[in-house]
Formats: sequence, C-alpha cells, structure tokens
Amino acid sequence: MSNPEPLLAARDLTKAHGRTEALRGASVQLRSGEILAVTGASGSGKSTLLHCLAGIVRPDGGSVSYGGERVDRLPERRLSELRRTEFGVVFQFGQLIPELTALDNVALPLMLGGAGRKEARERAGEWLERFGARAQGELRPGELSGGQAQRASLARALVTGPRVVFADEPTGALDSLASEQVMSALAHTARATGTSVLLITHDAQVAAYADREVRLSDGAVAPVGVTA
Repeated sequence: MSNPEPLLAARDLTKAHGRTEALRGASVQLRSGEILAVTGASGSGKSTLLHCLAGIVRPDGGSVSYGGERVDRLPERRLSELRRTEFGVVFQFGQLIPELTALDNVALPLMLGGAGRKEARERAGEWLERFGARAQGELRPGELSGGQAQRASLARALVTGPRVVFADEPTGALDSLASEQVMSALAHTARATGTSVLLITHDAQVAAYADREVRLSDGAVAPVGVTA
C-alpha cells in the first residue's frame, strides 16, 4: 500500500540560536489524520522544530510545506490566518489568558474569527465537555489544576476545527495520572475528528499514544518505528 502525500513536510531544516545550532538538516513528514511523536533529549531542538513547522519562527534554511504552500515563505498575515483557522497550538504550561475564564479562553479563537460571543461560548462549552472540563468553565486559570488547565488548552486548540494540532510537551507539567487523562482525551478527539497531531515529548508513555515516532538527535530526525 502506497503512503499518502504528507499534509505537512519539513525538508533539511536548519536553525541557529546565536552560535547554537538547534536544527541541522532536520526532515519530517506528517500525514493527514496521523499522530506523530517527536522525541529527543532536552535541548535537542524539538521545540524549535515545532515552531518552524507551525510558522511561529522561520528556519534559516530548508523548507516547510503545508497543503501546497511554503510556510517558511508566507507573509505574516497569511501565517496568522493559518494559526487562527488550520493550526492549533498547545504549550507545556497551557498559556491561558489569566484574566479570562476557561470558557472564554476557549471561545476567544472563535470570536477572533468573527463568531458572536453567545455562539462562541456555546461551542466552547461543547469542547470543554469533550475534554471533561465543562464544570470548570467559569473558573479562571489560577483556579484550575494543571490537568484542568491543560484540558482547556486542548479545547482551545481544537475549537476552530484545525487540520493540525502542534502540542509542545503538553503533559510536561502534569503528574502521571493527569498526563494519562490529557493524552487519552487528545488522542481520542484527534482520531474522532481526523485531526493530525505533531506531539513533542520526552516521555515514552506519552509517545506511545502516537501512530509513529521519530527521534531528534544532533539537530536531525531519525525514525524510531511504529508505536501504536
């Protein structure tokens, strides 16, 4: 059986932070509907790779292609549009807006896209329900546990119906039980909606939720094998 064309592909990426080379010819492909884990030691460039793929930073060399577009060459306005409509991003510490309730944090991307507040809050509530966090909808981030906050972050990343979710160590700040609950919810929801997930992790138990794993070492990517 032939492999489908990748939805997102990076080829020969290089990126330096000052004198430190984070990426040295890294190449990776993400297929539609796939959960891909990128593992590697701390400081191996995993987050830099994610930021290049998501259009958050531009690589120094190489290319990033998404749906026929060169992400690394797009103007900032188009990149912002992609991140608002087709890309969802989840960070290790959630990065929820502290002044807003969990419900309004999830509704915000919809309102930025033009949805009315009532409609946005209704849809946000549905997504919090999917992740088992509806009861905490009116709480602010400071009142949430780590696992609850990360579930709200996942709901915010998925509420717009993105084709790709970029998850950067989404369980890195959680205990083992909360980590398992968050990853189970993410994997189930991604597979139910056909969303592709690029998962950055150093945890083998988290990587086991992926369909495939690659390892970043010395700024380059090598396959590890099928993990699920």
